[in-house]
Amino acid sequence: MIVEKNILDEVVKQVMQALEKTTSLETRSMDIPVGVSNRHIHLSAEHIEILFGAGHTLTRQKDLKQVGEFAAAETVTMVGPKGVIRGVRVLGPVRKTTQAEISRTDGFSLGVVPPLRDSGDIEQSASITIVGTQGSVTLSEGLICATRHIHMHTDDARHFGVSDGERVWVETSGTRATILKNVLVRVKPDFRLEFHIDTDEANATSLKSGDVVTLARCQEV
Repeated sequence: MIVEKNILDEVVKQVMQALEKTTSLETRSMDIPVGVSNRHIHLSAEHIEILFGAGHTLTRQKDLKQVGEFAAAETVTMVGPKGVIRGVRVLGPVRKTTQAEISRTDGFSLGVVPPLRDSGDIEQSASITIVGTQGSVTLSEGLICATRHIHMHTDDARHFGVSDGERVWVETSGTRATILKNVLVRVKPDFRLEFHIDTDEANATSLKSGDVVTLARCQEV
């Protein structure tokens, strides 16, 4: 009888846990917070030393929403064929490969045409010269306009009924309400829910960091 009671107690416990999780997902807000991404750069360890000196490590200035990511105190200058942009923030942690992300408007200022790419896809992307306090690096590739995307925890993905790598539609509200298509979904267990767009897209839709958008529908094939 004791064994049967223990089994029953365990079954009840598992059922209650499942119900609590389901309820949590069902009552979760459909809103997705916005994070406007200004121009920035991710640096490799090699390039950090070239730009800021041997043995230099990034100085954490402000934690970002995504776990482990931060804005560093360090900034760099981007130099293109037609112009210069100073004070470009370095984001940590250190990356295996250097990647710079700017808007199309920034590209006009620099005289470059960065391709629209998912983060990490830098093969045959644009070239740019990066200047730090101790040296400079000319990237043969690595400068992109990052595609708009949503970071999602695995629970969020299940809640919205989407999967990693899927492209979805996002709806904004307000006087410039619109539907943004081709939004990449990125899912990882340590991601926090956030919709990332660059400054050009934010200005066009009157969005700012902290606003919310909603998942409109999955993109038609």
